[in-house]
Amino acid sequence: MKINLENLSELEKLSRQFFPEPRVLLINAFQVPYDNSVATAKTCYSSKVIYPEDVSKDESARIRRDAIAKSTYLAGHHTTLQHATFQFVIERVSRQLIWSFLHSHPFYNSEQVSQRYVAVAPSNFALPPMNEEEKEEYLKTIQISMAAYEKLQVLLKPTVEKEYLKIFPNRSLSEKKWQSAIKKKTQEIARYVLPLATHAHLYHTISALTLLRYLRLCQIFDAPLEQKIVVFKMTEEVKKWDPEFFKNAEDPMALEETPEYQYFLDQNDLPTLEAEDFKKEFDDSLGSYSSKLLDYKVNAEKTMAHAVRTILGQTAKNLEDSKAIGMALNPGKNRYLAETLNLNYQAKLSRAMIHPHFTFRKKISHTADSQDQRHRTVPGSRPILSKHFSSLPDYIIPQLIKMNQEAYEFYTQTMKELWSQMNRLLNQKLEIAHLLYLLPNAFPIRFEESGSLIDFHHKWTHRLCYTAQEEIWKNCLEETTQVQEIFPNIGKYLFAPCALRKYASRKPFCPEGDRFCGVPVWTLNLNQYQRIL
Repeated sequence: MKINLENLSELEKLSRQFFPEPRVLLINAFQVPYDNSVATAKTCYSSKVIYPEDVSKDESARIRRDAIAKSTYLAGHHTTLQHATFQFVIERVSRQLIWSFLHSHPFYNSEQVSQRYVAVAPSNFALPPMNEEEKEEYLKTIQISMAAYEKLQVLLKPTVEKEYLKIFPNRSLSEKKWQSAIKKKTQEIARYVLPLATHAHLYHTISALTLLRYLRLCQIFDAPLEQKIVVFKMTEEVKKWDPEFFKNAEDPMALEETPEYQYFLDQNDLPTLEAEDFKKEFDDSLGSYSSKLLDYKVNAEKTMAHAVRTILGQTAKNLEDSKAIGMALNPGKNRYLAETLNLNYQAKLSRAMIHPHFTFRKKISHTADSQDQRHRTVPGSRPILSKHFSSLPDYIIPQLIKMNQEAYEFYTQTMKELWSQMNRLLNQKLEIAHLLYLLPNAFPIRFEESGSLIDFHHKWTHRLCYTAQEEIWKNCLEETTQVQEIFPNIGKYLFAPCALRKYASRKPFCPEGDRFCGVPVWTLNLNQYQRIL
């Protein structure tokens, strides 16, 4: 590895370009990840288990260890690198970094501070490198967003209180805990004006293999500088823990070497602001949907029924298609579905849901997609954000804002001001990657998402809960409704988690306790689902 992490001058120089400097701490790790990877490799070809201490017990063993580590790495035999894991605490990083990089793949686990439930302080945002003139306009834009966040909460409070009392008419809003519920809902909606620069903190756990992948691709779109700083800090922490670990690591790929960048270069079209034609074409294709079913396996029901019969060793005569599908999807038959743990991949019968497959075209706000992408087994082809940005305002409007005329007018005016500021910075030639930090959470993410029924089922039955984020809930309702129309034998078993528990005779029907939405959703059909709060 050419980067000399013994001499941290490069990392220090990079870190000083961001203010405040991101903070990364390694707080848990395998004791000897490098030795562990070689021990697992040797065990594959040994009559006994090889332990990490065996591969480093003397000079001869260490020479052999290094040769095996290098050969398995170069040959692509990387499962040996998945055993060791690293748990990091990461602070003072932007929401853009988390969406664009840390959560853009399935191979991680994170627990991240929620903007839905935790108020955002006005000083908590990332400031990328720029000149003084650009900095002045950048900070002004941040201030507009932060002030709007506070004002929207005030404007929305009467509407939220009114809708809250419709659901809970016997609750006194003078009580502290109900005021807290109101406050959280106003925060959840007001956050749409917050910039992607807003800070977050999180626990982030990845395997040794994922860390090496991070290092190789830390400079890809959309936040290459911040990504590089954070990954270099991760690397520094692990190198201090296990100096041997990066012996075979490859240097980071330069942004200019990536195929995405090369495409723009070949087209003489480095990321620009000409996105209106694309967005019109995309939005027109959605029609009235926020998530439209694009593609699916046409024989999904028949294939799933065949799979159930195969699992149970039954003939079509003994178990016809609709009953076979019900064996896997009806919670009254398949009690695994009502378990608190997601047992679907472990349970033989539930694995019949692997075979149906769906692809949706979606348009959802950045803030909602930051939650949606946590459903890692339902991956999406999310965009290079700079290619979706243009000089014209482009944003999602939450339902509660549409219901409040004063809040609506203030919200739309705020968006105009934000775009005016961003256009001013564009004229000053601020780097596009740095400009993206000023985009509001409301900026739409347009992409395609695909997955099997087994994974969509887990997502749908959780996000159809009335406590789910508004846009994700709406997406899931549209998706399940479309599936129900095409595949009724599958669709009739898609509903909120409380209904699933009801049909499985598991009480209480609502598993949320004090977070109960106030609506007996388990009594409703899918076409009766509607909510405001």
